[in-house]
Amino acid sequence: MDGGKLSAVIDFGGAAVGDPACDLVIAWTYLSGKSREIFISKMDMAPDTWLRARAWALWKATFELCQIADKSNSDTETHKRIIDEVLVK
Repeated sequence: MDGGKLSAVIDFGGAAVGDPACDLVIAWTYLSGKSREIFISKMDMAPDTWLRARAWALWKATFELCQIADKSNSDTETHKRIIDEVLVK
């Protein structure tokens, strides 16, 4: 703010560039059960990295679910599944 008026905007959209958590989202979007467990164990990442990955997966699935106008669309169930699985653990 400058003189009570907006003078600049900082866009943090690219703040996660280079964060491996962004790439680990596939653990919830494409894997399940034993395959997810194996992937997580073999990647050997710190717990906070996995927490950020889960948060990214939750954000993305929630965002995508909100964009679907016809909730009978098959993508709806996919995003709901991701949300459920991210929140379970």
